[in-house]
Amino acid sequence: MPNPGRFVSVLLVFAMLIFPAARVFAQRPAIEAPHGMVVSAHHLASAAGVEILQKGGNAVDAAIATGLALSVVYPWAGPLGGGGFMLVHLADGRQIAIDYRESAPAAATRDMYLAPDGSLIKGAGSSTTGWRASGVPGNVAGFAYALENYGSGKITWAELCEPARRLAREGHRMSQTTALALRNAEPLLGLFDESRSVFLKGGAFYSAGDLWVQSDLGETLARLQRHGPREFYEGETAQFIAAAMQKNGGTITLADLKAYRPVERAPLRGNYRGHEIVTMPPPSSGGIALLQMLGMLEWHDVGSLGHSSAAKYHLFAEVMKRAFRDRAEYIGDPAFVHVPVAQLLAPAYVQNRMADFSPDRATPAAAVQPGLGKYVAAARTESPETTHYSVVDSAGNAVANTYTLNGGFGSGVTIPGTGILMNNEMDDFTSKPGAPNMFGLIQGEANAIAPSKRPLSSMTPTFVFKDGKLLLVTGSPGGPTIINTVLQVVTNVIDFNMPVQRAVEAPRIHHQWLPDVLTFEAYGISADTEAALQARGHLIKERTSYEGATQGDAESIAIDPKTGLRQGAADPRKGDSAAVGF
Repeated sequence: MPNPGRFVSVLLVFAMLIFPAARVFAQRPAIEAPHGMVVSAHHLASAAGVEILQKGGNAVDAAIATGLALSVVYPWAGPLGGGGFMLVHLADGRQIAIDYRESAPAAATRDMYLAPDGSLIKGAGSSTTGWRASGVPGNVAGFAYALENYGSGKITWAELCEPARRLAREGHRMSQTTALALRNAEPLLGLFDESRSVFLKGGAFYSAGDLWVQSDLGETLARLQRHGPREFYEGETAQFIAAAMQKNGGTITLADLKAYRPVERAPLRGNYRGHEIVTMPPPSSGGIALLQMLGMLEWHDVGSLGHSSAAKYHLFAEVMKRAFRDRAEYIGDPAFVHVPVAQLLAPAYVQNRMADFSPDRATPAAAVQPGLGKYVAAARTESPETTHYSVVDSAGNAVANTYTLNGGFGSGVTIPGTGILMNNEMDDFTSKPGAPNMFGLIQGEANAIAPSKRPLSSMTPTFVFKDGKLLLVTGSPGGPTIINTVLQVVTNVIDFNMPVQRAVEAPRIHHQWLPDVLTFEAYGISADTEAALQARGHLIKERTSYEGATQGDAESIAIDPKTGLRQGAADPRKGDSAAVGF
């Protein structure tokens, strides 16, 4: 019997591709399920997670299976060669943050991306492209740590690898979204023979509906099944990576791989209108900025302003500026620099950040000063090509996971014989302290390159609780827009009482202090609202197709406090996204 839900999904994807701007305003109900729910950027990855839940696995088990499956079906952001952050909520009331961010190799140096004349190296050999652009991958180690410490104990590592191995070895039908993404990435992937072979069909290109078999990646996943996750760091896979790096002038060695370990951290906590917010600590800048912005908004009756009013957008832009100004000044890897977390989140300090706020006039970015005085810790903006997924199981355990290669398709390098696409995470460090980066942000010393250091990030996996019960699991990709996307989803739910699907679909804005520009999604602000914001002194810009006409991809889950139903909200901004439950 045909699956009507799948048929609806196919129609929705078709509509998104034909009318891409309209997807911001798509309206559909959340997918409801009584037991478990997985929401990710690809329906096959969501299905892989649910497969594990149905076998008796918990949310952590399912999150690992989902992440491994994304490494096969979502190549521009989810491959094994990346890293990220996992936020875990356990049904017994504990929350844990697992940092499996990539780290700089031992051979990394502060000035490794500077030419003799002091300028930044461009192209191959830069921090963005080729063999020297990668940090040591953390995905496999992070998933293994989560399984060992917080998995159900009922599902083995080999079982978690199986859905991904199957998708790679047996193949899956390529979606139109993926085929288009691969074709558009030809200028990067075409630079490297292995990537050209694996992802571009040797230059012939894949088309929607083609069966895409990734034999080398399937064999890599089979090795991980047989020998366990340390195989990636100490076994044949590690040998493949190290040998290719050495042959091509890369910096990652066997010793780097063997030494890599994830870090468990205490999540950050805050409150907003009677809700508890649990989010990611440094080296993510997202959690601090999110809690700061919510703290500034607490003193304003946001709901009375109207969701899409000029007054609301003005307030949010001013709040964003101040949080991003502090982000630029104070946040880096806590293993290398002091991050004044308690001071930045102190209620009196946060309230005082809005002391110069005017409801009638925008504060120029140049006039927004850091609240604790000059420090210049770090300012760096990572690429928007990241991915986020959310999981809730029948017992109430939950995972919010955000991970990345950094740029779309990372460094462009695929390790021969493995199918593993590598990250270009070294570009998230400050390559030239004191100089503005490509986004106009001043780059600071505290985010300068150093061996084993983890670069600053905006990734913001987040939980929202009400009366001690989990209400919302959310997060997003999008580089610096991540933080503001999460802010708007959270406030849509709390301030505007939106159902989770509507909260995810609602149009979004973004301001990051510098450049001093308020951006909005295509068709996301009316002409009269735009004029009212300009009258307040804001420089307004519609997001373009080059930078992504839409903002973020907030794959989210809400739990109905009355029925306990898991409500999965797939963000329509991504054509293959899906909520799958049971």
